[in-house]
Amino acid sequence: MRNRLVAVPAVLAAAALMLTGCVDNSSPNPGADAGSAPAISVDDAAVALLPDDVKESGKLIVGIDPTYPPNEFKDADGNPIGWGAEIAAAVAAKLGLEVEFQVAKFDNIIPSVTGGKADIGVSSFTDTVEREKQVDFVNYYEAGIMWASAAGNDVDPDNACGLKVAVQATTYEDTDEVPAKSEACVAAGKPPIEKVPFDTQDAATNAVALGQADALSADSPVTLYAISQTDGKLQPAGESFDVAPYGIAVGKDRGLTEAIQAAMQALVDDGTYGEILDEWGVADGGIEEITINAASNG
Repeated sequence: MRNRLVAVPAVLAAAALMLTGCVDNSSPNPGADAGSAPAISVDDAAVALLPDDVKESGKLIVGIDPTYPPNEFKDADGNPIGWGAEIAAAVAAKLGLEVEFQVAKFDNIIPSVTGGKADIGVSSFTDTVEREKQVDFVNYYEAGIMWASAAGNDVDPDNACGLKVAVQATTYEDTDEVPAKSEACVAAGKPPIEKVPFDTQDAATNAVALGQADALSADSPVTLYAISQTDGKLQPAGESFDVAPYGIAVGKDRGLTEAIQAAMQALVDDGTYGEILDEWGVADGGIEEITINAASNG
């Protein structure tokens, strides 16, 4: 990816706006040593699908919550980085637009998209039928769920009744996965899982490392990254499960969904997409066909 997408991190740094919150200076940036490779070529067919107002604005406003490494997080200067952020910047480049990141809490991004404050949302959204009632999803990745526990503390996600499980608030793990497991515990006459939500994934990870929770649940690339960043304090708790699509959130009445799909497919076809995933070590979830609303149409 470094050779082809060296222009993407530069775009990220120049275009990141409205940054808020703390910066984790320890987070590495695989694309930080990028130099002078050519920029991503514009795809005319995708550009032709753009709504006039977006085309004339010259920019693509992307809602993002950079608290979910390695997918979306911040560099030492507070700019959004990660493979999800790079994909967003690459989509904008394919459409001949400048990317403008609009940093927000995760649960505020879809309302920003539906309210017209952001053109799209790119923040590791799991495409669900419930979310599709609000926005369209351009599907671009397949991620499983994976748990982690403190090193030496073996935890079985299928037998976690009575344990404390840390999650990032409003993620799929918070709203669906852990509650469903807890309900199954209660139905079996066992104690419920005590779900402990945090505003950021870093906080959820630290809770387990510090012994404040027995385990964490997150998307598989996020959990594996968290384990790698804790100097042996965490370990995988079983294998990944419940694979589901990530989707770029687009307003249903925006007229932008097909343009985003075409740009994303062009990135797959020219190899840019694969290079981004390879660089960040998350290629296992890559897909070849970019779809729309896979949760209801799959």
